[in-house]
Amino acid sequence: MPKTVIPAYCTLMAERLQFTLSYDEDLQGYIKETYPWVVDFRIKSESLDARKANLGRAPKTHYVIEALKEGEKFSSAQEEFPKVAPFTKKPIIIGAGPAGLFCALRFAEYGVPTLILERGERAHKRMIHISKYWRKGELDQDNNVCFGEGGAGLFSDGKLITRIKSPFVQYVMDKFVHFGAPPETAWISNPHLGSNKIRQLIGKMTDELREKDHEIRYNSKVTELLYDSEKKKVIGVKLDGGEELFSDHVILATGHSAREIYYHLKESSVAMRPKNFAIGVRVEHPRELIDHIQYGDFSGPELGAARYRLSWEDSETLKGSYSFCMCPGGYVLSSGTDNNGIVVNGMSNYARNSRWSNAALVVTVEAGKDFPVDDVLGGLHFQHSVEQKAYEYSVKFATGKEVPSQPMESFLKNEKAAELPKTSCPSGLVSADLREILPEFVVHHLEKALKVFEQRMKGFASDKRALLLAPETRTSAPVTIERDKVFLNSTSHEGLYPCGEGAGHAGGITSAAVDGIKVAMKILEKEERI
Repeated sequence: MPKTVIPAYCTLMAERLQFTLSYDEDLQGYIKETYPWVVDFRIKSESLDARKANLGRAPKTHYVIEALKEGEKFSSAQEEFPKVAPFTKKPIIIGAGPAGLFCALRFAEYGVPTLILERGERAHKRMIHISKYWRKGELDQDNNVCFGEGGAGLFSDGKLITRIKSPFVQYVMDKFVHFGAPPETAWISNPHLGSNKIRQLIGKMTDELREKDHEIRYNSKVTELLYDSEKKKVIGVKLDGGEELFSDHVILATGHSAREIYYHLKESSVAMRPKNFAIGVRVEHPRELIDHIQYGDFSGPELGAARYRLSWEDSETLKGSYSFCMCPGGYVLSSGTDNNGIVVNGMSNYARNSRWSNAALVVTVEAGKDFPVDDVLGGLHFQHSVEQKAYEYSVKFATGKEVPSQPMESFLKNEKAAELPKTSCPSGLVSADLREILPEFVVHHLEKALKVFEQRMKGFASDKRALLLAPETRTSAPVTIERDKVFLNSTSHEGLYPCGEGAGHAGGITSAAVDGIKVAMKILEKEERI
């Protein structure tokens, strides 16, 4: 393909330059030719604009850089962390996912050791159990796609996309680079580590924490919180073997799938409220199809696997249908945590070189409308009922490990397919009528949304190779564990700090990590350490 030249524009603000280049134009060459006075530069942000590539307009890359003249040096934004007095009792962090680990890392910056309790194994050992589940259907309820070192974030594509605004977002990106992520993670728009790379990074994080006197105990499942005599303060935790551990600060970072904890919190009258979430399916296409739909004739190795984002709101019901956790060049994974339930999720490795691309297509589930809220765990029961239907369907027509699936064309025509397209899913498929698994309102809204999405992305719903796999139910926590807005402790129980995605205060790797940092900072502030 001939190189398309797009005139570059720039605005000089002190030593900061902003400009736009053709996606295939050499950055260093452009700077050398256009700004000969620049002796060094560093990229502050980089983003690809390929919105009209399928209409023949060449993709563009937007840059913001800081440039140096002769004799100048880059300013340093390095934070300083004064060491503070350790706590009498180490803060206990339940869960070694992004929220828990970044909470511990922030404490480590100030010299405060913590005790981290993780129900599963280290990442490399966890993979052995996950492989058995995918290939043989043998589920380990403590070592799976959701539980173990790194949490669910270890198998969710390694996307660091977030819409939250926080000064800690850059800290999180810089930390990932510190532990071995590619340097561009610190500045590129929509950074992606891939599940293969993030597994390596998480191991380095926990190694460094141990070097800084943090204790990490694996295969240590917390079954109960311990309370004072008046049941108004959390004073520690109890493990499944009966051991009791005590602390004045218990950070609950268990993730959105630790259902036993939700039941325990309800029994202990910890303040919670039901919240909205979303459920639906995974849609999988050949990667080449999505690449061509998005990039047209520009698709190829230089642009890599294409992403998309789709959303639509029904004007009659005001209910949203949207894509979520899009995995270009990825895989669809069976991600259940219960012996009698099937759940799907998506991931991709750093290279994004699978032959398929997938995304969740989900419909909003409203508390009090789509499930009753007389029980605070009504949303959890709703999720599980759908997962159980999927499992029972798989048992009836296969062995119980295969994921119920239906070609999109058959779904829209309301007919069961005789054959299924090829898939990336390592657990295998069972041909299904998804109307027998998904709630009626979810089916109704997906049908309408898919027709809209076909208009926006020609071939998305009409290509015979498009495949739906179900169910996608764990998009977010079904409850919010309420917490004080000032110090982020539980509104009902002093000493308990609900944190991250499982507590309903984050959604994704980056926002969960940021929430962990915020909780650590609030505890330090409350104890007048900073």
